Amino acid sequence: MVERNLAKVEVAGSRPVSRSIFLRTRPAARITAAHRRSEKRKFAMSIAKKMKIFKSYIESSGLKSTSQRDFIAETFFRTNTHISLDELLKKAKRKTPRVGYATVYRTMKLLTDCGLAVARQFGDGQTRYENLPDDGHHDHLICIKCSRIDEFRNDRIEQLQSETAKKHGFTVLDHKLELYGYCPDCS
Repeated sequence: MVERNLAKVEVAGSRPVSRSIFLRTRPAARITAAHRRSEKRKFAMSIAKKMKIFKSYIESSGLKSTSQRDFIAETFFRTNTHISLDELLKKAKRKTPRVGYATVYRTMKLLTDCGLAVARQFGDGQTRYENLPDDGHHDHLICIKCSRIDEFRNDRIEQLQSETAKKHGFTVLDHKLELYGYCPDCS
C-alpha cells in the first residue's frame, strides 16, 4: 500500500516536489461502517495538521489566507466522501452564504496543487475531490448505474503492481485503480 507522509511536502512553485512514498502491508478489507467511524476519529485529529500545511503552502505561494478559503478547506477536510464542487459549495453555503463557486474552485485547485486533495474523474462527467487518505492508498469500485463509489484495499494487487514495476525497471510514484461495473443494489 502506498502511503504519503505529508509532513515532508516541500513546495516549489505550485507543485509538491517531495513526497515520502513507501510500502506498508495491511490486510485486504472492504471499508466497513465501524472502520469508517474509527478512521473518522483519527481523521478529525489531522485537520489542524492539514490546515497548517495548507496555510504554509498559501504563504509560500505569495497568496493571502482568507476566512472563506480557510472555511472551505476545513469543510473539505471534514468530508469523508468523494465530493464535487457543487456539493462542497452547498456545504459551505450553509454557514457562509456569501461564498461563491469561484472561491470553492480556486481553493480546491490550491488543495490539489499542494497535495492535500486528489481530483478524480469517475466517468459521470464531474470532477470529485477526495481527501488525501491519512491511512494510505486505496482503490475504487464505481457503479456505472447509480454512481456509488466503494473504496477497498488489497495487498495482493499492490504486491503485483510492485512486482510488475520492478520486473520492468519502472519506478512507481503513484497509481490509481478504478473498477467500473454494477454494485450489488444495481446488479
